[in-house]
Order: sequence, then C-alpha cells, then structure tokens
Amino acid sequence: MRRPDILIDEPRPTLSRALTRLAEDWTEPRISVAQMLTALGDRGLIGLLLILALFNVIPNPPGTSAVLGLPMLYLSWQMMHGQMPWLPQFLAGRSFDIAHFRALVTRAMPYLNRVERLLRPRLSPFSSPAAMKVLGSVCLVLSAVLILPIPLGNLLPAAAIAIIALGALERDGAWILGGVVFGIATIIFLASTIVILIAALLRLLG
Repeated sequence: MRRPDILIDEPRPTLSRALTRLAEDWTEPRISVAQMLTALGDRGLIGLLLILALFNVIPNPPGTSAVLGLPMLYLSWQMMHGQMPWLPQFLAGRSFDIAHFRALVTRAMPYLNRVERLLRPRLSPFSSPAAMKVLGSVCLVLSAVLILPIPLGNLLPAAAIAIIALGALERDGAWILGGVVFGIATIIFLASTIVILIAALLRLLG
C-alpha cells in the first residue's frame, strides 16, 4: 500500500526573501507604497517602515527624506495606536521606480542576510503588544526628526528606525532595545548640533 504524502508546513519566509521575490516578480514600471504594504502581508506595517527607513539610509536626491518621512510618520502613528496598516490615498499612491527599488533591495540584501542570522526571539517583554505602542511613539519622534532639513540629519534617525523595525519583525528584544537607545542618542546628538549651530550664528550676528 502506497504511503500517503506527509504535508509539512513551509517555514515563514524571511523578510530578505520576501523583498527579493517582490523585486524579482514585479512587472510594472513603478511600485507604490500601498502595493508594497499589500505584498508584505502580515509584515506590512513594520516591514514597510523598515523599507522606507532603508531608503533614507542610502544616498538620495535632496528632499527625499521629506517625501518618505510622511508615510513613516503615519505608519509610526498607527503602530503607536496598535492599528491595522492603512494609508490615505495621498500617501498610499506615492510610488517608486521599480529599478530604484530593485537597486535598493540588491544593495541591502548582503547586510540584511547577515543581520537576519543574528536575530532571534528574546527579551519578549520588549516585543509585546504594549511595547509595540511605545516603539511606535519612538519611531514617530524619529520620523519627525528625519523630515527636518538638517544636513545628513535623515541618516541617523532612519538607521535607528531600521534597527527597531528589524528587532520588531523577529521579536528580538535585544535589537529593539539597542535601536531605542541609538534613537535617543541620535535625538540628543542632533539637538545638540542644532543648538551649537544656532549659538555660532548668533555670535556671528553679534
């Protein structure tokens, strides 16, 4: 008698694999924020926040952070309130050239693959639903800082959000905590820089 096949559930694909498939399979010339949100499924909110943060970490034309910062603000606000990912049309309709998206994915994959090998579920209180709301408020402040017209002021807040998002995706409390500490340090550093620049300007003006 033939033995019936045993069905084995496939492991949940990593974010790097999901992004690679999305970049490879997308056939349209542009991909919108809403389309990325849908394609990422249950990773939608935090996964999209990570993608937008990564766009700000790499060099981009001036003004990009202001454009990408608005969806990040809104996603952080939803995360803070524990809501399902949803964007109004004027944000959901923002789109990116697919070649630019593929270039970002290709550039990010070696680093993301290495990071994913370090991530694992731990320090579970930092990834609880209540903690996610607190993390949403942290990301909201960092997104607001990211939008400000500060030279290179988008890189550090975006990196902090990316670290938090990576930890949240894999329920890794150690990475979440590290991202929050880095984010607080970033805010203090940028605030100090602004104060110093204003003080120097005031001295020049007498």
